[in-house]
Amino acid sequence: MTTTSRHMTYREAVREALREALGRDKRVFLMGEDVNRYGGAYACSLGLPAEFGDERIRDTPLSESAFVGAGIGAALGGMRPIVEIMTINFSLLALDHIVNTAATLRHMSGGQFSVPIVIRMATGAGRQLAAQHSHSLEGWYSHIPGIRVVAPATVADARGMLWTALIDPDPVVIMEHATLYNDEGELPAEGDMSVDITKAAKRREGVDVTIIAHSGCVKKATSAAELLAGEGIDCEVIDLRTLRPLDDATIVASVKKTHRAVIVDEAWRSGSLAAEIASRITEQAFYDLDAPVERVCSAEVPIPYPRHLEQAAIPQPQSIAAAVRKVMRR
Repeated sequence: MTTTSRHMTYREAVREALREALGRDKRVFLMGEDVNRYGGAYACSLGLPAEFGDERIRDTPLSESAFVGAGIGAALGGMRPIVEIMTINFSLLALDHIVNTAATLRHMSGGQFSVPIVIRMATGAGRQLAAQHSHSLEGWYSHIPGIRVVAPATVADARGMLWTALIDPDPVVIMEHATLYNDEGELPAEGDMSVDITKAAKRREGVDVTIIAHSGCVKKATSAAELLAGEGIDCEVIDLRTLRPLDDATIVASVKKTHRAVIVDEAWRSGSLAAEIASRITEQAFYDLDAPVERVCSAEVPIPYPRHLEQAAIPQPQSIAAAVRKVMRR
């Protein structure tokens, strides 16, 4: 029996995941700026109000602190809220609620309370929205115990991670790179779409160098690997998928096979998630390395508005390929 597949965009996959969650559990509701009448800043909730009503697709005031706090309260009260924040830069207005409340209540209550909230937010540059809408702060959230941080880089992961996150009893933050919403991919026509959010994924097999990336940088890493294949360099590409907790086992196993590592991270280099991964590789696979670990990160400036400067400031396939050549001593 042949299983047919469906073609859809990342945006459509997110919308379908939202529809499934709302249909499966009456406790699930979506709240955020413009998610109802406008269909969401990225059109991910378009059409859902007509299906599920205004009570479950809730527009909020322009106050991240207020509606994230309300979402945490709803989760404590037995609901399963999905809170959408328009961009990761704006999430800083709710950082107190996320870091000091959602992430800590299980610990501070001795396990008596959990906060089963899912917070979705767009991240990353590449759309000429300048410095207040374009940064990659995933590493900030990945620093915090008590929350899980995931970053779907493919259509399948965008479709499958939401339900898995919703059944987690603790807070889960989903980082959706804003340049991915128009990306296209294949999904099965039916069956279980859920995704394991505890494991990294090997997106390309290789033997010479391990390229480690997440979110919007995964496709750039894959493009670099295809470019380098023409030069006789065989790259393995690891998609982190979950940023906290990191899947050390998959990362280290790949590095022990290839003996070289390049980490791609759209955040700034100083204090980055890339620095944490490099440290773990050094701690766990130092004697397997044939070259120092290389990092490809964004320039340490606020993301520029002009397109040529924005593109120059963030990792690109060419800069990833250059880092690979460096560890290969080419």
